[in-house]
Amino acid sequence: MKGGETMLTYSVWSSYFVELSPEDMVKEFVNAGFTATELSDEHGLMLLSRGNPEKGGAKLKEYAGDLGFSFPQGHLLLRADLCTDGAAEILKPWLDLFVSLGIRSGVLHAAGGDALTPEARFERRVGTLTELAEYVKGSDFTICLENLRGETRPETAEDLNALIDASGGDANLGICLDTGHLHIKRERQETQADFIRIAGKRLKALHIADNDTTSDMHLMPYGRGTIDWSEVMTALRGVGYDRLFNLEIPGERRCPLPILRAKLLYCRALCETMLSSVGL
Repeated sequence: MKGGETMLTYSVWSSYFVELSPEDMVKEFVNAGFTATELSDEHGLMLLSRGNPEKGGAKLKEYAGDLGFSFPQGHLLLRADLCTDGAAEILKPWLDLFVSLGIRSGVLHAAGGDALTPEARFERRVGTLTELAEYVKGSDFTICLENLRGETRPETAEDLNALIDASGGDANLGICLDTGHLHIKRERQETQADFIRIAGKRLKALHIADNDTTSDMHLMPYGRGTIDWSEVMTALRGVGYDRLFNLEIPGERRCPLPILRAKLLYCRALCETMLSSVGL
């Protein structure tokens, strides 16, 4: 890093501590030297179960803020089906929660409608996305569509751009790159650099994870996976990515709490090394 420049904020998504309450999860990350996380679907559900989403979000934001911690990114309901009637109404409490938490990038799976024709599926998804974007209009919140796997789901940056273009454009819609999803072998393939370049300034969220191309292993970088991380980091630098650098690594979670804590310290060093290697 050059003098006076600051490194991107980095994180591990909150379900690294999925067994803990939102408050205890925050304390674990703070104790490990982290200043932020992506709020997971699981912790989002915990907060929504407590009642009023706006009050609950504001309360956790204040609690975390007192510890120097924040939530720049969050994952909206994992099982959301954008093609069902009332899909937007199901997701609006999530948007209320996320905005009250200060989240700027809300990751969403543009999924559902597998039994529909491609044209009907696209139209239903666009309808829901248009309604959701209108709901957060005027805020700095971005609904970030994630690349997924499967022929009925958006797999590429081009797929995601088509949905955004048809749903009203860039005001409150963007893209989340899941590096692991993109790396799994399939017929329609963009490289990591291709995806990042095509997404461009619409890239507002990251799920950083590795695998060996056979399955979605959700590993931390530079382990048993085979992603070319130099390619990823150089491409991120090239498009001026400026939001959260977030690891989504459930494949690293199957261990006792003391080991989770030790691995988390390594994740800090890993993120700092990866970011500093390209001046991010």
